[in-house]
This record gives sequence, structure tokens and C-alpha cells, in this order.
Amino acid sequence: MIKTPHAADLPLPKRIASDPDALAAEIMEKLTYAIGKDAKVATPHDWLTATILVVRDRIIDKWMESTRTTYHNNGKRVYYLSLEFLIGRLMRDAMSNLGLMEDIRQALTSLSVDLDVIAGLEPDAALGNGGLGRLAACFMESMATVNIPAYGYGIRYVHGLFRQQMAEGWQVELPESWLAHGNPWEFERRESSYEVGYGGTVETITSPEDELRYVWKQGERVIATAYDTPAVGWRGERVNTLRLWSAQPIDPILLDAFNAGDHIGALRESNKAESLTRVLYPADATPAGQELRLRQEYFFCSASLQDIVRRHLQQGNTLAALPDKVAVQLNDTHPAVSVVELMRLLVDVHGLDFDTAWDITSKTFSYTNHTLLPEALESWPVPLFERLLPRHMQLVYEINAKILLAARKNRGFSDSEISRISLIDESGDRRVRMGNLAFIGAHSINGVSALHTELMKETVFADLHKLYPTRINNKTNGITPRRWLMQCNPDLTSLIKEAIGPEFLDDASKLTALDAFADDASFQQKFAAVKRANKEKLAALVASRMGIRLDPNAMFDIQIKRIHEYKRQLLNIIETVALFDQMRSHPERDWVPRVKIFAGKAAPSYHNAKLIIKLANDVARVINNDPSVRGLLKVVFVPNYNVSLAEVMVPAADLSEQISTAGMEASGTGNMKFALNGALTIGTLDGANVEMRDHVGEENIVIFGMTADEVGRVRADGYNPRAAIDASRDLSQALAAISSGVFSPDDRERYAGLMQGIYQHDWFMVAADFDAYTQAQRKVDDIWTDTPGWYSKTIRNTARMGWFSSDRTIRQYNADIWRA
Repeated sequence: MIKTPHAADLPLPKRIASDPDALAAEIMEKLTYAIGKDAKVATPHDWLTATILVVRDRIIDKWMESTRTTYHNNGKRVYYLSLEFLIGRLMRDAMSNLGLMEDIRQALTSLSVDLDVIAGLEPDAALGNGGLGRLAACFMESMATVNIPAYGYGIRYVHGLFRQQMAEGWQVELPESWLAHGNPWEFERRESSYEVGYGGTVETITSPEDELRYVWKQGERVIATAYDTPAVGWRGERVNTLRLWSAQPIDPILLDAFNAGDHIGALRESNKAESLTRVLYPADATPAGQELRLRQEYFFCSASLQDIVRRHLQQGNTLAALPDKVAVQLNDTHPAVSVVELMRLLVDVHGLDFDTAWDITSKTFSYTNHTLLPEALESWPVPLFERLLPRHMQLVYEINAKILLAARKNRGFSDSEISRISLIDESGDRRVRMGNLAFIGAHSINGVSALHTELMKETVFADLHKLYPTRINNKTNGITPRRWLMQCNPDLTSLIKEAIGPEFLDDASKLTALDAFADDASFQQKFAAVKRANKEKLAALVASRMGIRLDPNAMFDIQIKRIHEYKRQLLNIIETVALFDQMRSHPERDWVPRVKIFAGKAAPSYHNAKLIIKLANDVARVINNDPSVRGLLKVVFVPNYNVSLAEVMVPAADLSEQISTAGMEASGTGNMKFALNGALTIGTLDGANVEMRDHVGEENIVIFGMTADEVGRVRADGYNPRAAIDASRDLSQALAAISSGVFSPDDRERYAGLMQGIYQHDWFMVAADFDAYTQAQRKVDDIWTDTPGWYSKTIRNTARMGWFSSDRTIRQYNADIWRA
């Protein structure tokens, strides 16, 4: 009798060939049999998909091997819950980490296809807004690189964050249809589908053991279906999983309604479900917008927790062992409802008593805080929370009672302290505080820079820190050097490799060997040539998209980040206006040619941020067309900032603007990317700028302005911005020009209110720091004119940024928090 082998015992075909000829043959095979195209009629998009499928085959081998090893070892896994994953394009990332870049390039060249052309066609995954989402993407890559078994959990947004266009200088939001033609990187996992419910009622029943149990009778339900994307580590040694949830209705069409002629109403359940994963950060200025945001957050948290518990039990583990096998990291407050959802699963579904469930829950979760802004620590109106999640509201009250009673009895908390640590904010309309919930439900709470962590203890979480004095710790953010040096700046990578050898490719701390070349004239010339080429690439992009010509000989002064008043793009614009005035008034001075480059998106409902974008464009229009500045100053706002645009702008920067109001930026990661690529930083002592100064040396960074302590004292003492404005002629003249309509002749009053805000309260200290900022910019000019001195400083920035690798950050998370 012939024994038929079990499918699991059959060997898988290994995609190991990596020579260009074999790869070219595979690409042709994919083009023919997976895409159904002849090479003669294949479009660039067809070649892109075929190439991705060839690279993907090699990833899958490693992916399955990594998964099998993790299951076999039954070790601890890390689950990273984030509402954003700003992963950008994946093909170059995967090819670089697998060491396939040049072989694929040669293979495509033999097929008369340009790798750079088709790679530029890959859409950016529109799954994030800014630093929060990009950090999550860097962390996923680093967790795979340092061999930590991990899943990322998020939402598979159909449109994600909006695509930004400019209409007469105003931001216009359009849908970003990154999934319009499918996504060859993802795999649908229909077997990993879970019901997620909302509304309804909670019934009390008595169990056979005469215990009270609670049954949530959900009023509506949707299906969460998993889509998995592989997350490849450096050299492909481990591949982890990014699992994103898509929402589907229980009944896709109401046939009774359709047959009765209500063709639109028959699809209401489908539309309601699909709206959950349609757009990232729907505007929450309306009650309907708030409800959709809360529905989104609960949807992905519930699906993720159900999946985590299912996987844990499937491996034969007990619920009591959950903290030993599972580490759930909450990336900011968006996933904070996970704390209550796990409690619901443990108590209501699996029958654990409340105290046992709470012990398991608090040992399983850890929480990363990303902001000191109270408005960014989410809270939800109690009536909304209770209507959508009635059982969770009961559990919130039960958790709150447990915590508050213990704080009063064991720690002697006063009424005011009790009110501040409570999960219910009663200072106005009653709201559920998600930041407090995340803090109370986690065994570890970390800040993302040394300064931010200390300020957490003193400000937003002062009372909770008093209650739990050992929970807060610091994990300074990092960036993956694979994406933010090797891929986005291959010429600099090659130059460094030529100078110090390849060891830094595996260990970014080895970059310090580059210090020895900082004053070497020959190396400086090569370094400058790389920078020049990168500036020419950015200049070509700006010319093609915007029709503006930039001089690569000028200093490229770049500020790219989310548009927000605390990030102080407005300070930069006002100083630009003052510089413009000085250049026109004093043509005899030896001015340094500058190109001021801005990019970033404003939240659709954030009026002042959108007005700042319009101001940048208005200022650019006037300055760029004024012959009296003789081309020495140009201003550009590049629309639709995303990861792919950042990969061009970061290597091209001479000067990196990191000028947030001290005490308000949690960390920042753009500052790290710029410095790693050889830009000089001008910045305040805020976020990770503090640690960057310590690592690169204060002589290699330009620091200005008040410290966080000084900002606090000035505010407490009754800050008078008008006095600061009156004392600064350049500032007062610039504000007057903007206010009076010099840059907005079509609407003289357009910026009057924005400027009046600086006169009246100036919460973000634009006036207070203006003169110091101006002086710092002139110091930058002086450094620029000393060419050897400039490159000495920028080379040392690159050499000393290895500590800011996200590999180091992840190892610290694992050593101190996860222990996976």
C-alpha cells in the first residue's frame, strides 16, 4: 500500500535563486501566469506587480519559517496596537532587506524595464498621519530585525489619510485611493474573522454556581476580517505580520428592502459597516464624527483582542498564563478601549472573576504616551460611550471604583486628587478619560524622550504617577536606518561603507567610526557631492510638480511635519518675512542664498493650521516673484507630504527645522532622519532634540529659545506678548506686513485674526522666541559660509546618530517591558 504524505509534510519549493537571469525568468513567469500579460503589451504597473510577486515569494518562505518557529517554541509574542501604520512603499524596503536590490535591477534592465520608474508607481499605503504611524512602521521593521516575534494590529483603511492638493494656496482634501488597483502585498485571512458588536442592552443572569453574570445583547454587529502583510527584518532573518482589519456587514444587502424598491436603503448595513474602515481620522467636530471615531477604535481593538486570546488558547495555554505569553503595547490612547475589552472577554466570555481578570489584564498591557497636550488625550462623552458600549461602561465604572477606593484608603488621596485620577472627567460634560484608562490598565507607561517622560510625571499624569510611582519609564524613539539611510540615501550609504567598512549596516552604532573623517578634506568633498546630487533630485521633483526652479547651490532649509501651531511653522514663516524685508532693505550685505521648503498636512477641521498653509503659499508667491531679492530667497510649500516624498526631501536637507515650543513635542523622529542624512539641526530643547544635542555635541547643533521650564514660568508669571513684539523691530514689522494684507491683497483681513492671536495670548511663544530664532538663523549663515566647518559638523551628525536606531529602542522595550 502506498502511503500518501500529509500535505504539511511535503517540502515547499524554495525561491532561493537570486542571480539576475533567474530573477528575470521568474518575473516573466509572473507576468504571464499571475497577471496574464504578454511582455509586448505589459504596462509599467504590470511589471511592478510581477516584480513584487517575485520578491514576495522569497518573503513567504521566511514568513512561514518564522511563524513555525514561534509556534514550536510557544514563546512570548508582542502585539503592537496602533491606529496608524505609515508604512509607505514596500517594494524597495523588501528588496533592500533581502539583499535583492541590484540583482532585481539587472534582471529588469535585461527585460528593458527601469526599476526606478516602476518603483515610483507603487502607491503609498495611506495608513497613517505622521510621526505616530511612521514610528509604528519603524518598530515593526526593527522587531523583525532584532528577532522578536510580533504582530502589528491596525485598520485596513480604504482611503486612509486624505490626499492633499492646493487650490489657490488653500489645502483641499481628496480621497487617497491607494487600494484602487489591489494590494499585492496583502493576504486575506477569511478564517480570522470576528464579530464586533455595538449598542443593545446588558442583561444580568445567575450562573449555576449562583454567581451573577452579565450578558451583552448587542444591538448591531459587523464582521472584522484580517488582511496580513509581511514585515521583513534586515537580511530577511525574521518576517513578522502586520494584521489589518477590514469591516464587512453581517448581511451585505437587505433583499426585502431592495425588492420593495428601496435600492439605496437596502445597502445601508453595508455602508454602515464599510464606513468603519473607509477613512483614517474622520473629522470629529460633529457628534456623528465622534461616534464613527469611537466605533473605529473599538472595532479594531475588539477584533485584535479576540484574535490574540484565540491564538493564545489554541496553543494550549491557560488564561492565567496570558501575561507570560502575550505583551500588548498600546501605541497612544487610540487603542485604550482594549483594556476594557480584554476585561469583558475574560469576565463575560471566559467566566473569570473580576479581580483575577484585572490582574491578568494589567500585567498584559503596556502603554506608550505620545503627547502632553490634554486635548490629544482622548476622552468620550459618557452618553455616547454608554450607548455604543453599554457593557464596557459598566466595566469602566467597576474599574474606577476599585482604583479610587484603593487610592482613598491606602494612599489617602484628597478629593481633588481623586477627581484627577478618575476615569470619569466631571469638570464639564461627563467624559470617559482614555489616557487615564490606558495608564491604570497597564503595568508600564513609557514616554518617548527623556524630557517628555519627566514632563509626564509633572503634568498630565502627575497624580497617577503619585499613585503608581514605578510605572513610568522612558524609551526614546528611534528610526530604522534601513529605510532612512540605506534606501533613501544609497549614495551616502556607499560612501560611508567605502570609508569605514560595512559593519554599520548591521549595527548602526558603528557609524561612530565616521567621526575620524569629519575634517578630512577629500571625504568632505565626496560628502558634499552626495548632498548636491540629492538636492538636484529634490529640485527636479519641485520643478516637475510645481514649476518652481530651485538653485542647488542655495541652502535647503526644510520643515516637514504635520501642520500644528505647537510645531511652529508660523515662527518659521514670520522669520522668513523678516528676512525678506532685510534682504530688500540691505542688498549690500553678503546674504546666504536660501530655499525655505515646507510640507505637511493640516487636520481638516483645524482652521488655524489650514490658514498657516495658505500663509506659506501666499508668502511664497510674493517672495518668489520679487526681483529685488535677486533669487537669494525662495519659499516652497510642497503638497501631499507622505513617506515617499520624505524619502526625497530628507537626504536633500542642509538645515533641519525642529522648532516646536519647548515642552510640547513628545519626541520627534524627523529630527533623527535629517541628522542621520547629514543635515544641521536648528531647534529648541524639546523632545528628542535634548538627547540629540547630547549625542552629536552642542557645537554640532544650533539650539535656541526657552526651555520647557522657562516656558512654564513665563506662562505662570502672566506672559505679555505685546511687550516682546514691541521690543523687536523685525518681528513687529513682519507681523504688521502680514496683518495688513501685504501677502494677501485679495483679502486684506485674511491673517489679521491669526496675527492678533500672537498679540493677545501667544500660547505657543512665537513672539517670545522670535529674536532668539532670528539670531540662531544668522549663526547658521555664519556656519554655512565656512564650508569645511559646515561639513565637519554635518558629517559628525551622521556619525553620531547610530544611537537613535529603532533597533536600540526595541531592544530597550523588550528588556524592560515585554521580555519576549
